[in-house]
Amino acid sequence: MQNSQKIFALDIGTRSVVGIILEEISDSFQVTDILVEEHKERAMLDGQIHDVPAVAEVISTIKEKLEEKHGPLHKVCVAAAGRALKTETSFASLDIKGKPLLKKDDILHLELSAVQQAQAKAAENQHDTKSYHYYCVGYSVLFHRLDGEEIGSLIDQQGDEASVEIIATFLPRVVVESLIAALNRSGLEMEALTLEPIAAINVLIPPSMRRLNVALVDIGAGTSDIALTNMGTVTAYGMVPTAGDEITEAISDSLLLDFPLAEKAKRELHTSDEITVTDILGFENQLPSSDVVEQISPAIHHLAEEIAKEILRLNNQKPPQAVMLVGGGSLTPSLPKRLASALQLPENRVAVRGVDAIQNLTFADSISKGPELVTPIGIAIAAKQAPVQYISVQVNDQPIRLFEVKDLTIGDCILAAGLRMSKLYGKPGNALFIKVNDQEITLPGEHGNPPIIMKNGQPSSLDETISNNDILFVEKGADGRSPSVTVGDLLDSASKTITVNEKTYTLSPPLYKNGRKTTTDEIIEDGDSISMESNENLVDVLHQLGYMDWLESWKPFRITIDGKETFIPPFGGKIFINGKEARSTSRIQHNDCISFQSPIKPTVKELLLKKQLNLETSIHIRFNGTSVELRKEKSKVIRNGNHLSPEDLLYSGDSIFIEEKEVSSFIFQDLFKHVEIDMPSNFKGSFVLLKNGEDTTFYDPIQTGDELEIVWPESS
Repeated sequence: MQNSQKIFALDIGTRSVVGIILEEISDSFQVTDILVEEHKERAMLDGQIHDVPAVAEVISTIKEKLEEKHGPLHKVCVAAAGRALKTETSFASLDIKGKPLLKKDDILHLELSAVQQAQAKAAENQHDTKSYHYYCVGYSVLFHRLDGEEIGSLIDQQGDEASVEIIATFLPRVVVESLIAALNRSGLEMEALTLEPIAAINVLIPPSMRRLNVALVDIGAGTSDIALTNMGTVTAYGMVPTAGDEITEAISDSLLLDFPLAEKAKRELHTSDEITVTDILGFENQLPSSDVVEQISPAIHHLAEEIAKEILRLNNQKPPQAVMLVGGGSLTPSLPKRLASALQLPENRVAVRGVDAIQNLTFADSISKGPELVTPIGIAIAAKQAPVQYISVQVNDQPIRLFEVKDLTIGDCILAAGLRMSKLYGKPGNALFIKVNDQEITLPGEHGNPPIIMKNGQPSSLDETISNNDILFVEKGADGRSPSVTVGDLLDSASKTITVNEKTYTLSPPLYKNGRKTTTDEIIEDGDSISMESNENLVDVLHQLGYMDWLESWKPFRITIDGKETFIPPFGGKIFINGKEARSTSRIQHNDCISFQSPIKPTVKELLLKKQLNLETSIHIRFNGTSVELRKEKSKVIRNGNHLSPEDLLYSGDSIFIEEKEVSSFIFQDLFKHVEIDMPSNFKGSFVLLKNGEDTTFYDPIQTGDELEIVWPESS
């Protein structure tokens, strides 16, 4: 004979309390008995017990009736209502300018700061001044952002600002405390505690399915409780104050029924094609169920829209992969179809799940099955298989009790202890305000250090899990120091090796601090003025190395002609960098080779050619068959009162005057200034002058191209 163990569980709802006797036989469960008692007055509000004695009275009634059949009951499994959970969104940011790459602990610190803000918001909304009166039972990151732009992960990122937006769920401590008080008044001891959404999820969605993004909606009388799973865990909880009662009220208004009859009619809609009702005037009406559904369609649509809106809010505005509906309100006609439409899901992705979906579960013959029993049965099974425990830890010698609805971490302990995450990081060091080459700059201080976290005497981190009786020590991180910066850290004073005129030099730019010469390793203090003489410019380098004659000779050739100063660059000196002609603005780089070409000393003739001026006029003729150039001085160049010849040299800075002469035409006689006349020894008589074969005279004009001859008569 197999051993069996009885489990007594209570589902304490807004309208009624459900008591259930479950027998655990080996690896399966059997529902032996179920008893439902309605509250005699409004003792529950939003999942929290407001009248402990009234609720205790209902619990005592159920306990006594079940004891008549099953013997004494001393311990009970219960659940905190999903509608008691408080869900808040929050945002936190962190200045990371100049900070090293973000690590996992930095991001956890940022997320927990946001959770702590949401915790404070949950307390504020309940007019509670103590944020740690609320247990965080889970949070999900909606967005990570870097410099305002959404990003997949902040790990190893750099920028100016990192921020996070989260959605977190909290359970007020008073909910648990009032549950315990009501049980104690009924002579019962809390054997195990769970959350209603977790209870339903545990029996309908095994851990292997929780990697899927699934929404579980428990539609009761006054509220619809929502839980979401994803990536192997429950990620969010929510509630909407719209549920089965709204459908009952719509039937009551449409058919003129009082509330109990409207509730009865609602339950018959999904089991019968026709319903028979008697309205408040005493008339009996037989109505097709489809007509009634059509009349209450706006209320069904509103219920579906409200549930869909909350699911999307909890799921970062994305529809889940599937939705499971439980609770008595899930039997509302056409609700799954309308909810699928509101979430833009296929109709087969939204379904009502009853107790027949729970594995290894059997029922006594007298018990009817339905989705309204999923949560009560789930409470019994989940509280046995995965009970929520209290654990105690010490945080800085302060005892802390936590509600273990998930794997608890050191971060959860810090939240429960009321330590402000924002004050655990060290403050940044004081900045330095200085001038660099007359430009004002700010040198930020070091970032503060992360908190020192010790668990049982060993270094630990925010995401490390904790166990009962752990001892934690959390110390604020050290403040950052003012920056320690040298002159060399600020100014790029790297030495350069160059070659000038085949000689090698090493250049180091002069550095100054507050007007006095300094070195690269001198420490900078607040208010200092730092400067550096540039040695990147060609002129500065040659000046520093003493090549003043090069710089002087590099100036353009300058001469004054008739009182007007003229510059002739081609006659000046030239400097080359790596074989290419340099300019005064040329920059010097490491390993550059600098060479020099001396300036040219032009002749008078070369200068006048550059200025397109002529000292002479000339023609070309032929004399006795030989080509001859005849020249006449056209202008005269005078320097310091002296007449210069065409071959005389000129120097930069000279002042010359050019005098123009009146030049007459060339005549035959001008030939004798340019040629030697050889008179024949046997000459006898008068010679003959010929121009182009014709007789001419010494004074006849000649021009370029003329053929000139002297004919000497010879003796017989």
